[in-house]
This record gives sequence, structure tokens and C-alpha cells, in this order.
Amino acid sequence: MKIGFIGLGNMGGPMAANLAAAGHDVSGFDLTAPMPTGVTKADSAASAASGVDVVITMLPNGAILRSVAAEVIPAMQANAVLCDCSTVDVDSARAVADQAALAGLGALDAPVSGGVGGASGGTLTFMVGGGADAFATIKPLFDIMGQKSVHCGDAGAGQAAKICNNMILGVTMIATCEAFALADKLGLDRGKMFDVVSTSSGYSWSMNAYCPAPGVGPESPADNGYQPGFAAELMLKDLRLSQQAAGSADADTPMGQLASQLYETFVEAENGQGMDFSAMLPRFEKRGRD
Repeated sequence: MKIGFIGLGNMGGPMAANLAAAGHDVSGFDLTAPMPTGVTKADSAASAASGVDVVITMLPNGAILRSVAAEVIPAMQANAVLCDCSTVDVDSARAVADQAALAGLGALDAPVSGGVGGASGGTLTFMVGGGADAFATIKPLFDIMGQKSVHCGDAGAGQAAKICNNMILGVTMIATCEAFALADKLGLDRGKMFDVVSTSSGYSWSMNAYCPAPGVGPESPADNGYQPGFAAELMLKDLRLSQQAAGSADADTPMGQLASQLYETFVEAENGQGMDFSAMLPRFEKRGRD
């Protein structure tokens, strides 16, 4: 399959490399990132999109997605599929899908979970919105880049699933960090805390698979000085998207709103930028009750 891949940073680069390694003809474009192994450099986004079966984008935000879509959609051949794997607002995903449909193209919003490690290892999970035919076309590529892809519904449904998932993640990570900080001040050994909670009703992915306490449970960024597997500023981005969506849908999400506010303080006022989102634990360790 001929593929144009636009956005070759920490996530897009290894995703494109995995497609090329699987034997697909991949051309790529990025303003700054180097070309991954096996990917042919294109001179522009439009050039990467010309004459290919599929265009995949991995971009920072909805505004950039809309701009890139405006450039590549006119360059794409009829019946090709535009598959955006960025995490963006639902409105942008739906607007790009509408624009693609008017041009006779398939369109999918397919944000991912799994981080840089999942992108490199081909173990991402794709949450996909868009038409069934477009999903069937791209499914073999999802199977190369990831371990699971779920067709969640019509345009925007993939972004909705990602936003809701990461709102849960942000809230549970804060609760997990708060609990460890409280356990410390109550004199409870962290290993014992993990042994109890990881097999009790406090079980969560944040505790069991990505424990924020160093030296406890499976290896996680906490064991590497909180170097990011998933950066705090990316969690803040996703939580802000969740609250933007909640406002549009008139949904009451008080825990999501509070998590967004806490990560905003951590990233923008407490030197949390560039640290893993689980670095909330040392933040809480230093604080007393207000």
C-alpha cells in the first residue's frame, strides 16, 4: 500500500518506520523531524499526500490538523483515506471528516494510547471514529502499528473515546499519588501499600501498571527519575480537551475539571513540564494540608 505520513515526531516517526518495515511504500513529511528508516522524504505535505492510498497524520493540535487537511485533501486521489492519529478536539475531527467527505475521500479519527514505547514496539491501541469502509481499509495498518483497534462509531467518536479515557487516567493518577503521599505520612510502607491496593478495590492501571512510587510494582517512569513516558504537559492537553468537550456537551465533570486545574498548576507554575505525569507524587509529598 502507498502511504503518505505527515508528522514524524516521537510518535509518528516510529509508527511510519514500522509501516515501512512491513513492506509498505511510505513517503513522509515533517517540518523538523528526521526521516525514519525506510521512509522516503517528501518536499511538502501535499507532495506526501499525492498519489497514495492512505494519508496518516500525527499532529500537535486541532488547529494544525485543520491547516494540514486543507493542504492535503485537494492533493489526494479519489477514494483515498485520510486517517488522523493525533489527539485533537472533537469539533476539529468532525470538521476534517466533513471536508474529506466533500472531496470524495474516506476519513478516520484514530487517536492512540500506548505512548512512545507503544509506537516503537507496534503495540498501540487505536480508538477510531469514521466510516466502516474506511476502517476496513486501514485495519491492516492498525494491526502493524498496534495491538488493538476499536471502531468506536462515526466521525469524532475516536477522539471522544480518547478524551474520556485520559480524563479517567488523569483523575486516577492524582488519586494514586495522593494516597501514596498520605500513606507515607501515616507511616505505611510503600511496598505494603502496593501489595494491598493492587489486589483490592483500589486497583487501577495507575497503581498496578504505572505505579508512581519508585521501586514499587512493575518498572515505570518513577524508576527513571520521572523521565516522561507520558509527559505531564500532554496529560494537561488531554484534560483541557476533555473539559472543552464537556462544555460543548453540557456535561458535569467536576473531577475532570479539578484534575485539569491541578495539572495546569503542576506544569505551568511548579516546573512539571518535561516530567512524567506520575511525577505528581513528589509534588504531593512536599505539600501539607492547606
